[in-house]
Amino acid sequence: MKAASINGWQDVQTEVLRRLHDRFWKPGDLLPSEADLAAEFGCARTTVNRALQAIAEEGLLERRRRGGTRVVINPQQRATFSIPVIRQEIEQRQQHYGYSLLKRRQQRPSRAVRERMQVEADASVLALRALHSADGRPYVLEKRWIDLAVVPAAGKADFSEQSPNEWLVAHVPFSGGELVLSARTVTEEDAADLACEAGASVFVAERRTRNTQGATITVVHLVYAPGYQMVIDL
Repeated sequence: MKAASINGWQDVQTEVLRRLHDRFWKPGDLLPSEADLAAEFGCARTTVNRALQAIAEEGLLERRRRGGTRVVINPQQRATFSIPVIRQEIEQRQQHYGYSLLKRRQQRPSRAVRERMQVEADASVLALRALHSADGRPYVLEKRWIDLAVVPAAGKADFSEQSPNEWLVAHVPFSGGELVLSARTVTEEDAADLACEAGASVFVAERRTRNTQGATITVVHLVYAPGYQMVIDL
């Protein structure tokens, strides 16, 4: 890439990535100094620094103070995770989306919910139960608990039209969490909402999300109707 075409740190990042992929710099190689790269690309050293840091965060470069920047010998690409919006997921399948709020209650968490959310026994939790449908058939049952001390606005939010899944994605940023995937037999209560037989095998995704302070925002159990298949883009 010619210096004239370098307009920002993203351009530097693109060129460095190209050289890494083309094995211009091989695993274990030490990259030129930031000053040398800045002179080559015709940009500021801070621009090079930002680009190299972004690539290092992807796990492709190793940076050490006074030790320079080296190509990682065994790079491990870091995965990123975004919370899917169920409505969009259904519409992307070219199906008509439907939603209904089944239950809403502000309560103290049960012991099981308390342990999963990592909150005290006297915490105020908003418990929600909603059903998402595709082409008029049950698609997934959303059972969710929101910590009102962490997300007080949820107490006044109207979830009768917009699902808690979509509302949280739009209004509450998260920094991390855990996702547990499992196959279970559906309970009688859940089977009634999913229009299937009790005891049928279902796919369950249990997710807990945290804010930047490490506090739990929400815990959700997504119980999918029998026959559901998860597709993940790699």
